[in-house]
Amino acid sequence: MKINGQDYRSVWMVGNTIHSIEQNKLPEEFKIITIDSLEDVANSISTMIIRGAPAIGAMGVFGLAQAIHNMDKPNEEKIIKVRDILFKTRPTAYDLQHGLDYVMSKILSESDPDAIKRIARDSAQSYVDASAEACRKIGVYGDTLIKDGDKLLTHCNAGALATVDYGTALSPMRIAHENGKNIFVFVDETRPRLQGAKLTAFELHQEGINHAVIADNAAGFYMARGEVDMVITGTDRVAANGDVANKIGTYEKAVVAHENGIPVYIAAPISTIDFTCPTGNDIPIEERDENEVLDVNGLRVASQGSSALNPAFDVTPAKYITGIITEQGIFNPGELKKINQGGDSDIG
Repeated sequence: MKINGQDYRSVWMVGNTIHSIEQNKLPEEFKIITIDSLEDVANSISTMIIRGAPAIGAMGVFGLAQAIHNMDKPNEEKIIKVRDILFKTRPTAYDLQHGLDYVMSKILSESDPDAIKRIARDSAQSYVDASAEACRKIGVYGDTLIKDGDKLLTHCNAGALATVDYGTALSPMRIAHENGKNIFVFVDETRPRLQGAKLTAFELHQEGINHAVIADNAAGFYMARGEVDMVITGTDRVAANGDVANKIGTYEKAVVAHENGIPVYIAAPISTIDFTCPTGNDIPIEERDENEVLDVNGLRVASQGSSALNPAFDVTPAKYITGIITEQGIFNPGELKKINQGGDSDIG
């Protein structure tokens, strides 16, 4: 992604130090942090310094590799303990589990400590690079759906900040823009943490893509007026039957779009598809701190004494989804079994 004219990934590793964009500071401040410990890796995920399923997966594999490097004599017991700590940070995002399992599969057959450290680092980097390439391919396939002059609507942030690079939902928009298509993007603000207003709008502005932030409850208004041609969002986990878990509010957008005859596409790398999860009812839904709802930027907006409920995700049934855009192509939600789970990259 471009920020102030320079290319960045959301997270990267140099030597044994992890570097990440501090997303909680955006858009007011662009800050890069360094992470040197397992505690800081876990904290960066749980406090949403880094967020978005593929980006969390990238931070997780780098964190696992870093922790293994810091061990005097890495062994299976120690490594599994680290994996479990990381896995518990954000349970809904499947890429975290997928990435950790990928690295674990490469190292558990090894016994030499130096080999374990080297393979962990190499496989983590391979996983992250493949994740970025998968998102680029999502953009190429998704671009075929977008016509010149289209008006798109997206929810939350499924851009480069939520992945390693390119994004999922925003990747087709980037490619369409690069190919000279004139598009416009409605950006849901995305309460309670405002990822749409703070992050998606920031990315689109940096790329020079026409957009406007709208209140979450204004999406139906624009759909009913015929001003939205397509809805594209990302997802944190896709079940085997095509149900998807994404940022709270996605379900509402999909239902309203369906009622107005507007196609709904979900953009996701294959690493986000959980083929072991039968339906959306089996996806764990993270509940976050109620103060995220009661406060806005640290200022209490609800009456003192009020409580709040704060599910971070909801599940959109497959029947409301037109297609799922992956690095292998665009699939009907009921056709996921056709996907080559081995893929054409190292993250399959």
